Amino acid sequence: MAENADGTEKSEEPTEKKLRESREKGQIPRSRELVTLLITLSSAVFLWFYGGQMIRDFEVIMVKGLSLDRDVAFDTQKMFDLIGALVETAFYLILPFLLLMTFLALISPLLLGGWSFSVKAMSPKFSKINPVAGLKRMFSAKALLELFKAFAKFTLVLSMAVFFLYTNFGEMLALGIEPLRSALGHAGLLIVEAFIFVSLSLLVVAVIDVPFQLWDHNRQLLMTKQEVKEEHKQQEGNPEVKGRIRQVQRDMSQRRMMEKVPDADVIITNPTHFAIALKYDTDTMQEPVVLAMGVDFIAAQIRMVAEEKNITIIEAPPLARALYYNAEIDQPIPYDLFKAVASILAYVYQLKEHGKAEQIDFTELPIPNSMKTEIE
Repeated sequence: MAENADGTEKSEEPTEKKLRESREKGQIPRSRELVTLLITLSSAVFLWFYGGQMIRDFEVIMVKGLSLDRDVAFDTQKMFDLIGALVETAFYLILPFLLLMTFLALISPLLLGGWSFSVKAMSPKFSKINPVAGLKRMFSAKALLELFKAFAKFTLVLSMAVFFLYTNFGEMLALGIEPLRSALGHAGLLIVEAFIFVSLSLLVVAVIDVPFQLWDHNRQLLMTKQEVKEEHKQQEGNPEVKGRIRQVQRDMSQRRMMEKVPDADVIITNPTHFAIALKYDTDTMQEPVVLAMGVDFIAAQIRMVAEEKNITIIEAPPLARALYYNAEIDQPIPYDLFKAVASILAYVYQLKEHGKAEQIDFTELPIPNSMKTEIE
């Protein structure tokens, strides 16, 4: 397991946030051996299929470049025109090879880590030019590992090259007795074969290096249990802060609610535990609306405001409880409570207009049994 500088063990897998941040910093798994394998092997295969044709075409170019007419040899303009034409032809001959190499250079990162453009990775860092930090990197475990990998790769490639030379030594010696044109073609074929053979040796290096790079990248991103907890806390929010925010939101909501109480037409109470402020404007409303409601301390505040503003307070315990558990603030009252509320509003309007009203038993208002059961 990896450890921090303070000795704490990094045993937890990196989180999505950690992986995302590392990618933004340009820290992604990369295998130079895989890229080298793709480029060298593809180059060898390309030359295997098209190398012979390219050599023949370049032979034609060379013959044209060395076979000069007298008028071309003594005319500077014609000489430059000929050279320009030959260079253009040569460029178009190697263009497919250049395009293949460019394509491989662009596509190879997708095989491991994907494309990544990081401004943070490009930003200057003092540690990169600090000689002390540079010496530490040179003699670090990672540097020694890279040195070992380079030596192992060199040894492997050298061994494969020696093996190829040993197995084809007789064929190479026979080139000296072949006709010139045949020997050149045969030598080119042997070179391409050697190129492919040696390139395949890099396959072994890539097969070992790719899993190692993935493992090493994941190891560097391992987290301690405390880091995981801190990140989770940051994402979810500090419980104390969130609780404080909710409390402030509740206080603001209650303050806005209490500011609407003076507009109420009637306050329905339990009488002490519940208080619901209702308003009904026949010109602008189709049904009564709940302006405010609360229990205990909030209920006491609603009653106090109502007394200060001379708003009628009606003690109707069953209706107060039914409204509290079934109605919502700033919303019309439930349809099933229309008759009960209408009786109270009629009573209030009679008091306002005539100073007296017909007595009503507020404990026997028409309230559905389902709402009564809900509040018991």
